[in-house]
Amino acid sequence: MSDQSLAARTQSTERPRLTVKPAADFEVTGAGDHAAWGRAEWTALRRREPDGHPYDARFKVLYSETGLYFLLDATDRKLTATMSEDFLDLWNEDVFEVFLWPDERYPVYFEYEISPLNHELPILIPNFGGRFLGWRPWHYDGARKTRKATTAIGGPKESNAAIQGWRAEVFLPYALLTPLQNVPPKPGTRWRANVYRMDHDDGRHTHWAWSPVAGTFHEYEKFGELVFGG
Repeated sequence: MSDQSLAARTQSTERPRLTVKPAADFEVTGAGDHAAWGRAEWTALRRREPDGHPYDARFKVLYSETGLYFLLDATDRKLTATMSEDFLDLWNEDVFEVFLWPDERYPVYFEYEISPLNHELPILIPNFGGRFLGWRPWHYDGARKTRKATTAIGGPKESNAAIQGWRAEVFLPYALLTPLQNVPPKPGTRWRANVYRMDHDDGRHTHWAWSPVAGTFHEYEKFGELVFGG
């Protein structure tokens, strides 16, 4: 076996994989207390900086006939978020990020960010040789619109509030991913994906990832794998 083949096999072996269970559609509240979530297990994110903030981050995911549901949960001490609109540079404050790459034939994937204050950044990313830029959705309404809600734990959902954690619950409709291929998924479908968290408390930056990346969050070749179950 060549060194190149061995490296490819090793990378495939180390890639995290998660089976996504089906569910009927439900409303999101930000609390994650719908009975459907009992079908999904928590998956932990790994902190990238050993000396970073000592918080935890985890997520759950389900899929329905119309879209994907994500439940994102974080421990925290301070709600470092001030932006009051969607489509801003949310990654400069506390945020969760979900990346979905449904078809590995094309270097194009969907990125979704949500802040503790319930503001979002949904964009499509063409990434050619590490050169990438996000494109905002057009006609972003009706069946193409996300549903989202957040809650603060142990404190008010206010900028710079002292808290114990925060949670986001998000529905990402397949219609929003048009015209990405291999959508919608069916039992047996595989998508590449990653989930991240960023925290900016007290001017220090800490990052978490489901599937490890060496540099930017846009290293899509290193994404994990979602396997849609029946």
